[in-house]
Amino acid sequence: MRRWQENPPNKVRIEVIPMIDVMMFLLVFFVLISLNVIPAQGIKTQLPTSTDSQKISESKNIIITINNENMLQLDGKSIELSQLAAELNIYKNSDKKLNFIINGDKAASLQTLVNVMDVIKSEGFNSVALATKKP
Repeated sequence: MRRWQENPPNKVRIEVIPMIDVMMFLLVFFVLISLNVIPAQGIKTQLPTSTDSQKISESKNIIITINNENMLQLDGKSIELSQLAAELNIYKNSDKKLNFIINGDKAASLQTLVNVMDVIKSEGFNSVALATKKP
């Protein structure tokens, strides 16, 4: 009997070059993030230090940022001090207990801090905290 010559099955190959390309892309991406080449959202601040820092409860936290040039941000959105009261009206009907955390740069004006706290209190909110870091 005559046998037909059968071709051996092709061996499975793992393509390494595309995998290396993907790994290099991920490596570059993570290096750029770790070096802060890709800018983070928000205003950069240097927090004041405090030896008696406490953790805030897990209820809803609204963050108001004041940078060293006295510019304001409310949850990442740039606003003026005159607009703060109108923006806080959004949170008045919230069912959750709200904590307002003022993330103020240590070089920010004390008057700006007091003005922001006055607006928060005048809108009927009582829970205001200052963000600090331990020395």
